[in-house]
Amino acid sequence: MDLIDRKLLNLIQSRFPLVERPYLALGEELGIGEDETISRLDELKRQNVVRQISAIFDTRRLGYKTTLVAMAYPPEELHAGALFINRHPGVSHNYAREGSYYNLWFTLAVPPDGDLASTVAWMAEETAAENFRVMPTLRFFKIGVNFDMVQQKGAAHNYNPDNVGQQQPAPDWNQAMPVSDADKEVIRELQEDLPLVPRPFDAMAQRLGMDAAGLFALAGEFEERKIMRRFSAVLHHRRSGFRANAMVVWKVPPERAEEVGLTMAQHPAVTHCYERPTFPDWPYTHFSMIHATTQEECEEIAKEIGQSTQITDNLLLYSTREYKKTRVRYFVEDSPEYWESEAELPEEVEVG
Repeated sequence: MDLIDRKLLNLIQSRFPLVERPYLALGEELGIGEDETISRLDELKRQNVVRQISAIFDTRRLGYKTTLVAMAYPPEELHAGALFINRHPGVSHNYAREGSYYNLWFTLAVPPDGDLASTVAWMAEETAAENFRVMPTLRFFKIGVNFDMVQQKGAAHNYNPDNVGQQQPAPDWNQAMPVSDADKEVIRELQEDLPLVPRPFDAMAQRLGMDAAGLFALAGEFEERKIMRRFSAVLHHRRSGFRANAMVVWKVPPERAEEVGLTMAQHPAVTHCYERPTFPDWPYTHFSMIHATTQEECEEIAKEIGQSTQITDNLLLYSTREYKKTRVRYFVEDSPEYWESEAELPEEVEVG
């Protein structure tokens, strides 16, 4: 990647332009032509640096139920279990992690009429997991994966609009918003990867029976209603140079939960920060995701967070294999029959 590629990646991570010719607009900002912009993005996608360009929706605002799940497998059963779990369309992130008894960690979302507990229990039974823990978000402090590709450092912004400029998480962060059937049709279009053609929104708008301006107006309305966070690109962090990925879990006293969470969220290398429930075998309440170029840098960042919060009881759980990382596809079938008949196993997984 040259400097123009890196600047282009910085632009599309934050907010992709919702205009009729977005690649022309990006090129004008970078001093290059529309065709060159498309060509560069095509190569970056071919290299799997850019995963996808699409809308990012707020899962909970759409009425979906979501949770982090930790599962424990014998080493020889881990791979098969992870591949089976990947089949669920509501599984967006799935990692093998070292550093604790639980060696597979994934996020799961089910539709409003779905049941998280029964889905996870069924997964565990089908894959012969030794044990599992369902760890929903109790309190939400930050979400915002951004990498400064020019400076090669984390630059995470808080894209939760309810938290920006506030001293505490908004009380309604977990509340669903009404979503009509017409809304769902638009969401199904906006969540798909944007094609690399000069006017990528035209076909999408045509399928919805409107023009591009009408589609952009609806996207703006979705943001105002807080069901869509933004329209942007997601990068493959390892291919982008951020090869170390640590989920740092912290044991925080209940009386300091909010204060510590907000402090952790201020660190630019922290992309996600949540408070989750504890269990007899799991005393860690706060989860902070860190991406860095090296494992040593992750450890230094964790040390900085420990110093700023005076919390030192933690574990760094490094991902050893990425089984899945994608965006949740909303309002699609998620029954077990769908898993077996429609979903495909990944062609490859990446070892960190």
